[in-house]
Amino acid sequence: MKRSAMTLIGLPLALVLASGAFAKLPPPSDEAKAKAAEAAAKAAWSAKRAAFETCQSQERVAAHYFAAMKQAGKEVRPALPTPACEDPGPFVAPTPAAS
Repeated sequence: MKRSAMTLIGLPLALVLASGAFAKLPPPSDEAKAKAAEAAAKAAWSAKRAAFETCQSQERVAAHYFAAMKQAGKEVRPALPTPACEDPGPFVAPTPAAS
């Protein structure tokens, strides 16, 4: 008996409380959209910067390896050609579009 009473009260109560999760949010303001665009641009620049630093690090390691092998008198095959490291430059915030 207690179980059926809890079910009769608890189930509708849970449905009412969960309905708030389905509420529709208002559209973001222009300021929020601009902040989101800037954050996306900053994240993309950060990824390019990280790739550039990784490329430079790999080149330093390869140069050290070839120098060490040459000093040891060992023959090493030439390195495979790879694209040059591209510096993304300083971060430049995107300009907002004119309305």
